[in-house]
Amino acid sequence: MKLSRLFIAVAGATAVSCVALVGCQTEGSTSADVVMRNGYVYTVDGKNSVQQAVAVKDGRIVYVGSDEGAASYIGTQTQQIDLAGRMLMPGLIDAHMHPGDGGRAMTLCDLKYQTMTRKVFQETIQACLDAEKDKGPDVWLEVGSWDRMGMDGLDGDPDKSTLDALKTQRPIQVRSTDFHTVLVNSRGLAVAGIDKHTANPGDGKYVRDSTGNPTGICEDGAADAMAAVVPPATEAEKLIQSRAALDAMRQQGITSFFDALSGPENAKAFTMLEQSGELTARALLAIKLDPAAAAADPDKTIAEAKSLASLYDQGEAKVTPGVNMRHVKLFMDGIINAPADTGAMLTPYLHNAGTEKAPKWTPGKNRGELYFPPQVLDPLLLKAVQAGFDPHLHATGDRAVRDSLDAIEYVRKQLPGNAFRPTITHAESVDPADYGRFKALDVTANMSFQWAQQAPSTVDGTSDHLGVERFARMEPSGSIARAGGRVAYGSDWPVDPLDEFLALKIGVTRSGDPQNPHSYGPDYAGRLNAEPALSRADVLRTITLNAAEQLKLDAVVGSLEVGKFADLIVLDKNFMQVPEDALGRNKVLLTMVGGKIVWAKAPFVGQVAVNEQQPVR
Repeated sequence: MKLSRLFIAVAGATAVSCVALVGCQTEGSTSADVVMRNGYVYTVDGKNSVQQAVAVKDGRIVYVGSDEGAASYIGTQTQQIDLAGRMLMPGLIDAHMHPGDGGRAMTLCDLKYQTMTRKVFQETIQACLDAEKDKGPDVWLEVGSWDRMGMDGLDGDPDKSTLDALKTQRPIQVRSTDFHTVLVNSRGLAVAGIDKHTANPGDGKYVRDSTGNPTGICEDGAADAMAAVVPPATEAEKLIQSRAALDAMRQQGITSFFDALSGPENAKAFTMLEQSGELTARALLAIKLDPAAAAADPDKTIAEAKSLASLYDQGEAKVTPGVNMRHVKLFMDGIINAPADTGAMLTPYLHNAGTEKAPKWTPGKNRGELYFPPQVLDPLLLKAVQAGFDPHLHATGDRAVRDSLDAIEYVRKQLPGNAFRPTITHAESVDPADYGRFKALDVTANMSFQWAQQAPSTVDGTSDHLGVERFARMEPSGSIARAGGRVAYGSDWPVDPLDEFLALKIGVTRSGDPQNPHSYGPDYAGRLNAEPALSRADVLRTITLNAAEQLKLDAVVGSLEVGKFADLIVLDKNFMQVPEDALGRNKVLLTMVGGKIVWAKAPFVGQVAVNEQQPVR
């Protein structure tokens, strides 16, 4: 009898017969709960070895090796899965995302990341308003996934008048895909109490016209303040949004995630789902530190973060996914994308001193915004690390990256031997002199590879603002890796659609995929620039073991090795063997977390974890 004949496809089946199976044994201490055989098992161990089979018992991996060796782990109650040659690998660890916002975005008026004219923008939002005629005049309309950068290059930046022209009395708030910009109508500004006399926050601004009146565009801290005016989701709504986010993640093969900007609402929701047995990925949450509060009283800032963490951090990781809150998040700057240009740069952005038809790009005065100056950052990071936190620093511009590295170097000198694991996320523009400092200071560069493809927002806009030299070294994941630095992957979802394998494809090719709906068309099919790419092996390591190292999970997940938790996925296509242009067209067929199958589709529909009573959808 061939192993494929033993493939379990009946919901509720938890045992198979040992008849005529070589190496099968009676139930005993060495028998596994699950044995997966006949596969291309990509381990991400020290040698990136490829094996055939994996055995799982009590949520941990007890065997990785040949099919023959796995036979001794098969008992009368062992669930057997025939991989039929498919690729099995460690579960994906998305080490920078925003699942609370992602789940919420799935319930909003959705602009679907599309580049659109202001006319289409208005028509789409009006359709959302018309579909909610039962809503009163004081109920906010929230709109998500607006491609501000693309619209600016296509039809110019909108303002409050663009929304004021719509047929409604309701306040409207539109969130840009960069999650650093919000556009509101005049009614929204009035509800929020924002006028020409309102001061800008220390970490952002209300864009104003020539008379000082706000235009409706709110950037960085001002966008956060405006977003906070909208009534928060109820506890029931938050649970619905969090469940939606988890469902999206397990379909992508995400078995651990880092919520890079969390708070008590997200922490409470994921904790409630953990308590009800609905948490299907390991949740690690970061607490945002406010620049103004940190400058005024750093001790109080860290004490408040520690108090919040003590409510939700569940300590050492266990087989069953739990919640951890042991990171702090600092926004060093904004974004380097035009028209915002708030990422902190070493030299000024360029501005057009000519005309649209005859542009003349010359250095201006704007070097972006730096929200944590060194005199605040250095002691704050030191106190955070002393309190047991690992810092996660948002830095897009080369000046913000350098200041972040300087501050980490300061803490390393003050606390020699301390095993804290700092991360600089995004690092879209890095001065070449700083590439080697990531390795020297043991700093993880968390990168979003999908940004290394041509796009309307970069090729048609940002490239001019940065200039030829800086644009040529945009998205330097390959350069940092070549200098010995650890690169980990983070999707930043919902800044972009959640499509992990498209991102990994772009990490390998530094170009998009016109056949993928989450990429761009044939006009943007070429390489972004001449920056080096990552190999397939390297890019898989960024979203597995490197991400685990960033999050201090590498002792228990990130590779398929005996003793580690059984967090693993099965792919439709072999990432190591398909042609380059097909790398971004993969699908996850099965997701297992801590030995429990949390997602399965054909041909694995009906597979159930041992001792579970209900089949997986």
